[in-house]
Amino acid sequence: MASIRELHHQLTAKERSAVEIAQEALERIQALEPKLHSFLSVTADQALEQAQQVDAKIAAGEEIGLLAGIPIGIKDNMCTKGILTTCASKILQNYIPPYESTVTAKLVMAGTVMVGKTNLDEFAMGGSTENSAFQLTANPWDLERVPGGSSGGSAAAVAAGECTIALGSDTGGSIRQPAALCGVVGMKPTYGLVSRYGLVAFASSLDQIGPLGRSVDDVAILLKTIAGHDPKDATSLKVDIPDYPSLLKPDLKPKAKSKKKFRVGVIKETFGEGLDPQVDKAVRQAIEQFKAMGAEIQEISCPQFRSGVAAYYIIAPSEASANLARYDGVKYGFRTDDPNNLLSMYTKTRAQGFGAEVKRRIMIGTYALSAGYYDAYYLKAQKVRTLIKQDFEKAFAKVDVLVCPTSPTTAFKTGEKTDDPLGMYLLDLMTIPVNLAGLPGLSLPCGCDDKGLPIGLQIIGNVLREDLVLQAAYAYEQSTEWHKHTPSLE
Repeated sequence: MASIRELHHQLTAKERSAVEIAQEALERIQALEPKLHSFLSVTADQALEQAQQVDAKIAAGEEIGLLAGIPIGIKDNMCTKGILTTCASKILQNYIPPYESTVTAKLVMAGTVMVGKTNLDEFAMGGSTENSAFQLTANPWDLERVPGGSSGGSAAAVAAGECTIALGSDTGGSIRQPAALCGVVGMKPTYGLVSRYGLVAFASSLDQIGPLGRSVDDVAILLKTIAGHDPKDATSLKVDIPDYPSLLKPDLKPKAKSKKKFRVGVIKETFGEGLDPQVDKAVRQAIEQFKAMGAEIQEISCPQFRSGVAAYYIIAPSEASANLARYDGVKYGFRTDDPNNLLSMYTKTRAQGFGAEVKRRIMIGTYALSAGYYDAYYLKAQKVRTLIKQDFEKAFAKVDVLVCPTSPTTAFKTGEKTDDPLGMYLLDLMTIPVNLAGLPGLSLPCGCDDKGLPIGLQIIGNVLREDLVLQAAYAYEQSTEWHKHTPSLE
């Protein structure tokens, strides 16, 4: 699949039409979906209609933006007006939103071509996309392995070339971890940079929509389009949005008249126990590459980093238990009727509508918020969250970006961790602290293991320093060949 800029050139030079590009993506989806299962729904008619509109503008001599005519996949927890939005849950299996999310509305304005809604862990709760109520998504690099989660459908679709770019959501690593496991670029922006209006809530203080693509440039272009203040979202930040793509350059050399080196901090706590030796080796080689590019490397300690998983799995389920209380069979969605007893109807609806992982998290959250346990669990977790944020603040007083592995392992086999939820939770060790602190984080390919499975490098920035994260990622990407590796699916 060509990049955004390559497709844009083909369109403006009239070498190809938007309809031809859309048809090619739809044909690839049709060919690959029987084994990949990346999409929960394919919106072929709408995609071709959107593509025709782009072609009409070109024929009329109008200028088009970079994203016009570009095939995109949307994670199926973002509301799309008139199009099924299920969150991969039986409880919303027939839900068609009457309104458009802010991000998808912006993409419609930009002229993107939505080819479908991608699979995910139910309500974005999981790290393997095995918790979908409808299907298992396969990793394009090895069909017997998971693509990561919860944005596994989006990551797999981009890796397989079913779409050029995709949107995911990241609550504890759900963009970056599948990006790492599928060998693509995925970014979680600063909390509040991208509107959450129309994103079906999991944990409201952690959720953030972000872009996935085959290159850092593609991700930067998509981020610039979806970022910005939204009066419909009370947590949306009123800040100027930089032109991220124009800031990318192929090196980390100091600006003119400046002798200050680009400073890269290596998080000490992310190495050691639990880290696959091959992941360790690839990430350390990436750090050496930064050094070779002229960056100043510092080891940084974030003492509370490893406490992130424990704090997250109190805070996120607590927020989920409140957010998911709306699914009671009364207002919308799935209902199990019991004409004689309202409470019984609630209970049966939730028992049959929610999957095992969602019910597990609701119960954990409800327990943590219950009388007598609030201070012992939820309040303490929030205090740990503050300590994690303070660790990052101290670190960014010394460095421009932080680096570490994205995932402690490469993609594991489907079903391997199904009976070990705690083991699954620990796979989010590297990504969760970034969400707790509300920081931007990006994963990009930095190697492969001996099975040929991708390894991801995570680059973390301070609040609203997406520019530095993207600059570091782009410079590294351009100095290596890892982003050119693609899975063989023919």
